Amino acid sequence: MNFTDAQIQRYSRHIILPEVGGKGQKKLAHAKVLLIGAGGLGSPAALYLTAAGVGTVGLMDGDVVDLSNLQRQILHTTATINQPKVESGRKMLTALNPEITVNTYQETVTAENIMGFLPDYDIVLDGSDNFATRFLVNDACFFAKKTLISASMFRFEGQLTTIKPHAGYPCYRCLYPEPPPAGLVPNCQEAGVLGVLAGTMGILQASEAIKEILGIGETMADRLLIYDALEMKFRKVSRPKDPACPLCGPHPTITDLGSNYSVTCSI
Repeated sequence: MNFTDAQIQRYSRHIILPEVGGKGQKKLAHAKVLLIGAGGLGSPAALYLTAAGVGTVGLMDGDVVDLSNLQRQILHTTATINQPKVESGRKMLTALNPEITVNTYQETVTAENIMGFLPDYDIVLDGSDNFATRFLVNDACFFAKKTLISASMFRFEGQLTTIKPHAGYPCYRCLYPEPPPAGLVPNCQEAGVLGVLAGTMGILQASEAIKEILGIGETMADRLLIYDALEMKFRKVSRPKDPACPLCGPHPTITDLGSNYSVTCSI
């Protein structure tokens, strides 16, 4: 593809970076990223991926915009309350960058539908708010051999990691073998969450996605990033591969998605 004068102007700050350049910007233009959730994490991630010129962005969310969302879900506005989040998001993204393609899926991700969407995308960003979806997306991306960038947040703390066991790295179950029992961990409605924390973690997801698309920088695939907003402290911890992992280990006990993904909220 050849850039128009308008595109060169739009992406000029990328193009002058030696690590990106025209070739890198073309990689972004051809990339396809699916966001699971158009809420607190998906909002800033989608906005920055769109601004960066990622050619196709998919938004998957079955919810509608609620007034309580607006404290952190910056993809939506007061004017779009009660509208489907994916449609509210599509309007915002196309207003920001009308050259990209925004695919919308107004449905909740399930074991029955997720494998139908993954072949159309290169990278998946998980911005879900419950354990069940997080494990489901991890397992589905494992079977589809798709790179997954997972983030979560709770009160004043966020976590982020990149998951690509198809490249020899650990999966999500190497860190958390199975979801906690229902009711053990309070959800965000019960415990609260700092609104700007969603912005920090969602932008970090977008940053990692862009790095993966461009093939630059250091991967987070063998590490877990933990952010404490109160202490303004980032720390990375090693995330080794679990030789007994039930999904990506040498003797897996999870060989398909099945249907055992009951919802339990929080990180």
